[in-house]
Amino acid sequence: MVKNIVVEGTVKFDEKTYKALKLHFGNIPLLIVKTRRGYVASTYIDVSAAEKLGDVACFVSNVKDFSDLHNAKIKHVTSWAEDLGLRPGMTLKKALEILDSE
Repeated sequence: MVKNIVVEGTVKFDEKTYKALKLHFGNIPLLIVKTRRGYVASTYIDVSAAEKLGDVACFVSNVKDFSDLHNAKIKHVTSWAEDLGLRPGMTLKKALEILDSE
Protein backbone atom coordinates (compact mmCIF):
# COMPACT_ATOMS: atom_id res chain seq x y z
CA MET A 1 0.00 0.00 0.00
CA VAL A 2 1.32 3.44 -0.95
CA LYS A 3 1.07 6.04 1.80
CA ASN A 4 0.74 9.77 1.24
CA ILE A 5 -0.27 9.51 -2.38
CA VAL A 6 -1.10 13.24 -2.34
CA VAL A 7 0.69 15.67 -0.07
CA GLU A 8 -0.36 19.30 0.05
CA GLY A 9 2.20 21.76 1.29
CA THR A 10 3.83 25.09 0.77
CA VAL A 11 7.08 26.39 -0.61
CA LYS A 12 8.47 29.61 0.81
CA PHE A 13 10.85 31.95 -1.00
CA ASP A 14 11.81 35.00 1.02
CA GLU A 15 8.54 36.27 2.49
CA LYS A 16 6.24 34.76 -0.14
CA THR A 17 4.53 31.41 0.38
CA TYR A 18 3.18 29.34 -2.53
CA LYS A 19 0.76 26.41 -2.49
CA ALA A 20 2.38 23.18 -3.59
CA LEU A 21 1.24 19.66 -4.34
CA LYS A 22 3.22 16.43 -4.31
CA LEU A 23 1.82 13.29 -5.95
CA HIS A 24 3.39 9.87 -5.37
CA PHE A 25 2.56 7.42 -8.14
CA GLY A 26 5.80 6.41 -9.85
CA ASN A 27 9.51 6.25 -9.25
CA ILE A 28 9.71 9.95 -8.39
CA PRO A 29 6.93 12.27 -7.26
CA LEU A 30 5.22 14.91 -9.34
CA LEU A 31 5.63 18.35 -7.76
CA ILE A 32 3.48 21.33 -8.71
CA VAL A 33 3.65 24.90 -7.40
CA LYS A 34 0.60 27.04 -8.21
CA THR A 35 0.92 30.77 -8.76
CA ARG A 36 -1.44 33.56 -9.69
CA ARG A 37 -0.64 33.33 -13.42
CA GLY A 38 0.40 29.72 -13.94
CA TYR A 39 2.37 26.89 -12.42
CA VAL A 40 5.76 25.26 -12.09
CA ALA A 41 5.89 21.48 -12.26
CA SER A 42 8.41 18.70 -12.37
CA THR A 43 9.02 17.26 -15.82
CA TYR A 44 6.56 14.45 -15.17
CA ILE A 45 4.06 16.71 -16.92
CA ASP A 46 4.46 16.73 -20.68
CA VAL A 47 5.62 20.12 -21.93
CA SER A 48 3.96 19.70 -25.32
CA ALA A 49 0.59 18.91 -23.69
CA ALA A 50 0.88 22.05 -21.53
CA GLU A 51 1.72 24.03 -24.66
CA LYS A 52 -1.30 22.69 -26.57
CA LEU A 53 -3.57 23.55 -23.63
CA GLY A 54 -2.28 27.12 -23.48
CA ASP A 55 -0.84 26.74 -19.98
CA VAL A 56 1.51 29.34 -18.57
CA ALA A 57 3.95 26.77 -17.22
CA CYS A 58 7.58 26.14 -16.36
CA PHE A 59 9.22 22.82 -15.68
CA VAL A 60 12.04 21.68 -13.41
CA SER A 61 13.82 18.33 -13.15
CA ASN A 62 15.64 16.40 -10.44
CA VAL A 63 13.24 17.43 -7.69
CA LYS A 64 11.84 14.88 -5.25
CA ASP A 65 10.62 17.07 -2.41
CA PHE A 66 9.50 20.62 -1.72
CA SER A 67 12.93 21.46 -0.31
CA ASP A 68 14.58 20.51 -3.64
CA LEU A 69 12.71 23.36 -5.30
CA HIS A 70 14.93 25.95 -3.61
CA ASN A 71 17.90 24.98 -5.80
CA ALA A 72 15.92 24.21 -8.95
CA LYS A 73 16.40 25.99 -12.25
CA ILE A 74 13.84 26.15 -15.01
CA LYS A 75 14.46 23.50 -17.65
CA HIS A 76 11.54 24.09 -20.05
CA VAL A 77 8.84 26.73 -20.51
CA THR A 78 5.72 26.97 -22.62
CA SER A 79 5.51 29.77 -25.17
CA TRP A 80 2.84 31.33 -22.94
CA ALA A 81 5.35 31.50 -20.08
CA GLU A 82 8.05 32.71 -22.45
CA ASP A 83 5.80 35.65 -23.38
CA LEU A 84 5.95 36.70 -19.71
CA GLY A 85 9.76 36.65 -19.73
CA LEU A 86 10.42 33.18 -18.34
CA ARG A 87 13.43 31.35 -19.76
CA PRO A 88 15.23 28.02 -19.32
CA GLY A 89 18.08 28.39 -16.83
CA MET A 90 16.20 30.95 -14.72
CA THR A 91 16.06 30.28 -10.99
CA LEU A 92 12.78 29.00 -9.69
CA LYS A 93 12.65 31.93 -7.28
CA LYS A 94 12.74 34.43 -10.16
CA ALA A 95 10.22 32.42 -12.18
CA LEU A 96 7.80 32.39 -9.24
CA GLU A 97 8.16 36.14 -8.85
CA ILE A 98 7.15 36.63 -12.48
CA LEU A 99 4.35 34.07 -12.34
CA ASP A 100 2.90 35.60 -9.19
CA SER A 101 3.04 39.22 -10.36
CA GLU A 102 -0.09 41.03 -11.50
